Amino acid sequence: MDIKNFIQDSEGKSNFKLSKFKTDDTDSYKSKEDALSRLDKNLEKMSDLQSKLYAESKYGVVILIQAMDTAGKDGAIKHVMSGLDPQGTTVFSFKQPSSLELRHDYLWRANNHLPERGLIGIFNRSYYEEVLIVRVHDLIKNQNIPDKLITDDIWKDRYRQINDYERYLSENGFVVIKLFLHISKDEQKQRLLDRIDDKSKNWKFSQADLLEREYWEQYMECYEKMLENTNTSHNPWYIVPGDKKWYARLVISEIIVKHLEKLDLAFPQLDSKQKAELEVCKKKLLEE
Repeated sequence: MDIKNFIQDSEGKSNFKLSKFKTDDTDSYKSKEDALSRLDKNLEKMSDLQSKLYAESKYGVVILIQAMDTAGKDGAIKHVMSGLDPQGTTVFSFKQPSSLELRHDYLWRANNHLPERGLIGIFNRSYYEEVLIVRVHDLIKNQNIPDKLITDDIWKDRYRQINDYERYLSENGFVVIKLFLHISKDEQKQRLLDRIDDKSKNWKFSQADLLEREYWEQYMECYEKMLENTNTSHNPWYIVPGDKKWYARLVISEIIVKHLEKLDLAFPQLDSKQKAELEVCKKKLLEE
């Protein structure tokens, strides 16, 4: 699978449209069973690569997932990340900012939850909410920003700030993998109905989901602007077809594996002195 097929090429372009990307694409895979063996192999690769990432402790990896409600963010984290060692993985969900967080700049909480070198951090939603829900619901006025800074250019400024932040992370050894799970409005409707009809899923349903659904078109416009303005060569966006959860999970696993492989990870090699010390320790153990 060529992950370049999922990169949207809007850098330097305008009028990017999500409608050009299929939400139900499954490439040559016809069913969940077709993709399962490939997914299992990717999970094995991820486990091996994560061990080397942890041992080297030079890179930090951020897997950032953005999507509309019901798109499968939680399921992707649960299934795809099942191949990772929990000790080397952190997960942070970006919910409504607390009063403390609102007293800081909007990137503050993201920076606070960056993984250490050697670890993989998963962001369920992210600082991109600051150009999505904040823009759709005009929440910028609640962020304690000086009035003179809230201009017509504030969203353009935030795109630039985010791009600068991600470049800064890249230049300091942090890999940011940006995933947008792209589902159709019809698919979201069906998943919401499933949450109502299936008693085991009732707990997932919230009337707030219906309220947010009323803003579907506004969200699509904001997502398009976000993807258009924050897709860069060093931190591209991957648009993952999300109507088939099993295919979305396979694509995500492919993207993560490819990025980890590019780091050329390896277990640290011991020098002659360290090897000699190991032999001494081994001898002592055998003589017990």
